[in-house]
Amino acid sequence: MDAIKTSNRLLSLDVFRGITVAAMILVNNPGNWSSIYWPLKHSDWNGCTPTDLIFPFFLFIVGVAIVCALKNLKQNIEHKPIIFKILKRGFTIIGLGLFLNLFPYFDFAHMRIPGVLQRIGVVYIVCAILFLKTTRHTQYFIFWFLIVGYYLLMNYVPIPEFGSPNLDMETNLAAWVDRLILTQNHTWKQTVTWDPEGILSTIPAIASGIFGMIVGCIVNTNEKPSIEISLRLIYHGIIAIIIGICFDFFFPLNKSLWTSSFVLFTSGLATVYFSIIYWLIDVKNYKIGVNFFLVFGLNAITVFFGSAVIAKLLNIPCLVKNTETIGAKQWLYQTFFVPYISNPYMASLAGALTFVVIWYAILWLMSKKNIFIKI
Repeated sequence: MDAIKTSNRLLSLDVFRGITVAAMILVNNPGNWSSIYWPLKHSDWNGCTPTDLIFPFFLFIVGVAIVCALKNLKQNIEHKPIIFKILKRGFTIIGLGLFLNLFPYFDFAHMRIPGVLQRIGVVYIVCAILFLKTTRHTQYFIFWFLIVGYYLLMNYVPIPEFGSPNLDMETNLAAWVDRLILTQNHTWKQTVTWDPEGILSTIPAIASGIFGMIVGCIVNTNEKPSIEISLRLIYHGIIAIIIGICFDFFFPLNKSLWTSSFVLFTSGLATVYFSIIYWLIDVKNYKIGVNFFLVFGLNAITVFFGSAVIAKLLNIPCLVKNTETIGAKQWLYQTFFVPYISNPYMASLAGALTFVVIWYAILWLMSKKNIFIKI
């Protein structure tokens, strides 16, 4: 099957986005949360698993996409209409994230304020405006200012109530800021006293988006994709990975804190992976198997939002099995997977893969009818 036509879009970027979104759905929807293979889990604290790469990869993609979308508008004398559209889109993404946190019970008193979509919205707004209003040199400066500034902030600013700076889970500066501003009623219920998408850690997340913009500028150096651009991307990616690994000795890789080493390491990996996809698809015109991920990439927000809503609905206790009231998801898992797959980890993985395949079918039908929901 020929790849879906995407006009003048960067096909490799849509495929990379699709891979990232599909991976996000896979890790967010296991058949059983108690039986998950380690690569599909987040690190408990310091360290980096394959699952920890998904969110920073998405922010990197946001940065690249900003350049592709706004490169021809940057020279416009009047930026106000463009900035209005940026704010509208960004706040819509934030609003969708808040809706997901409220759904389905709408308990405003204990509503979690941060979230994945909220962080994406903030990073998009800041990075898009930076791209319009600043030069590439200024963006480089801001990137390193955020990287170094966040390191100094987390490692040298004394923490009220606890004294000396530290990077422990409950007593670091980011956790203290979350408790002070958000309060424990509005953080993630699984952590309670801090939030993995909290206020302070969103600052270096912006740097992840800026790195994507830097890569986007490299990709758009020439009108025609070339092997030279792919090699430049690999070079920049490897340098960032090396610096990130070196930085790990001073500021450990940590997704929950979104440490500076985590930004550099994950941005470097994202650049290397993207360069390979870019070379295969845009330079070598390789199209076999592209459609599977392309349908996810072209309707990314739709599938992320829709899959989260459906997952929440399926988890509402409404069915009785062996005198226990369970959600439809658990009933389906226990009925169609557990009896036929003896290994609990394989059964859980099979449940997650089934959820991804069902969404592929939905998105494939949408693409056939040219339904692409944009914000």
